[in-house]
Amino acid sequence: MNINILEVPLDFGASRHGSDMGPAAIRLAGLQSRLERLGHKIVGYRSIVKIESEDYKKEGNPKAKYLLPIVAACTQLAREVESIAEREEFPLILGGDHSIVLGSLAGMAAACKKKQKRLGVLYVDAHGDFNTADTTISGNVHGECLAASCGYGLKDLTDLYFAGRKVDPANVCFVGTRDLDPGEKALMKKAGVTVFSMSDIDKQGFPVILKKIMEFFRERADAVHLSFDMDVLDPMFAPGTGIPLQAGLSNREGLLIMEEMCNTGMVKSAEIVEVNPVLDIRNMTAALAVDLIARLLGDKIY
Repeated sequence: MNINILEVPLDFGASRHGSDMGPAAIRLAGLQSRLERLGHKIVGYRSIVKIESEDYKKEGNPKAKYLLPIVAACTQLAREVESIAEREEFPLILGGDHSIVLGSLAGMAAACKKKQKRLGVLYVDAHGDFNTADTTISGNVHGECLAASCGYGLKDLTDLYFAGRKVDPANVCFVGTRDLDPGEKALMKKAGVTVFSMSDIDKQGFPVILKKIMEFFRERADAVHLSFDMDVLDPMFAPGTGIPLQAGLSNREGLLIMEEMCNTGMVKSAEIVEVNPVLDIRNMTAALAVDLIARLLGDKIY
């Protein structure tokens, strides 16, 4: 497979800075050589945004902090992702905070629209990221990004790259969710997204949930964008992330999700976000991110 890796060192969407160094940490953990050993060709590996220190002084709208630089960076990302997808290459995006999914999904949506393909999203995250400016508690855009991609929220976000929603909420599936604000929970139910929370995993068992996820996408999507936030994992396995929450997925469960999604053959783009080296221990979170990406792209134990 021809893979094009895009680093997006953007951390304006979160309260805790440091995830801007996440792409470099993943790179230094040996991502390129790992993928090449699997037989893939890395046809591009570059950072697409440059953040100036002066930008951190311009917070702007308290309900959507740093809106302007986020929109600018994500528009550039969308342009790159669409171009890569049109060339039948695999866009692999390294964040940065989760606000970058605005650009990833806009680019994939544009490419899928041209080819008349249905886009699905597997959102592997402890959080819903389904707030709007009306419901947000923090004002952080990484908590509003998926709602905006589904057509809810500020026009600057919902119409990023092209007007209108980027993905039908009915084609969005969450797994590992365990921390939702009241307002976003209500909006998620109204929008009709599918959620497999940590409670669902505990009650039904992980193999059952995985089977339901596979069936979900086979029924309604031609291409899947997989968006993986490292905070979905328990801090025992991934301490280097901005919002660590106890009782998350194990490293084994995370790896199994990636392997099973690889087996579907439906994943056409992916991103790993919220690796924060400032909070990490001996780069173990970045190293696990490399393992997860490798498993998604064909690595197997035996």
